[in-house]
Amino acid sequence: MDLKEEQINALVSDAKNIKTKAYVPYSHFPVGAAILYKNGDVITGVNIENVSFGATNCAERTALFTGVTKGYGKEDVAAIAVSANMEGYITPCSICRQVMVELCDADTPVFLTNGKDEIKRVTIDELVPYAFDSLNN
Repeated sequence: MDLKEEQINALVSDAKNIKTKAYVPYSHFPVGAAILYKNGDVITGVNIENVSFGATNCAERTALFTGVTKGYGKEDVAAIAVSANMEGYITPCSICRQVMVELCDADTPVFLTNGKDEIKRVTIDELVPYAFDSLNN
């Protein structure tokens, strides 16, 4: 799916806006994610912390898991945007990257943002060049 600049900007805006809903009482580091599906639907997610830090869930996984519950498969994902309040580009953690490998196609674009409102485009394959993508690896 070829994305137009206005679609990318709208997706990034969705990721930026949703991060205000993050539950981050420990890190105070809100992250928002937005998933664009090929049918035009957008599902957003935020990071949700827990005092038992292992129970914390990242924004990217929150959005992707919600997509699965709504019946979307990896072939339905058109793009992902991630936003945080930081100077450099926000990148998904390793757990989120592994989930993206499982729930998105390798060429899915991921739009990373920084504090200067710049957007960096990468793919899942670029984020995880040696992905563990099956039980046969």
